[in-house]
Amino acid sequence: MTQAGGVAAPVGGQIFSEILPYLEVNQGNTEEVETIEEIQAPDLLGKTLEEAEKIAKETEIELVIKNETEELDKHNVIIREQIPNAGITIQKGSKVYIEYE
Repeated sequence: MTQAGGVAAPVGGQIFSEILPYLEVNQGNTEEVETIEEIQAPDLLGKTLEEAEKIAKETEIELVIKNETEELDKHNVIIREQIPNAGITIQKGSKVYIEYE
């Protein structure tokens, strides 16, 4: 039988002690854990940009308009695509990418 575990364990411990803080993994400090509420992505398809912005504000998500122009008429522009799709679980504050007609 070899003593490989005795040699590998200290090295593995050192690696994890350096990697886990970088990945922001909680190491038992529950006071430092920030929980972010998860929500369902709203259905924005077929809505005007004005309606979508109101929904985004209510659900605390960020809209990113893929093909935005300066002369955008928010009252008449209809959303034709969104990512992530409606019903997908996302975190509050997440970005939802939309395209309009």
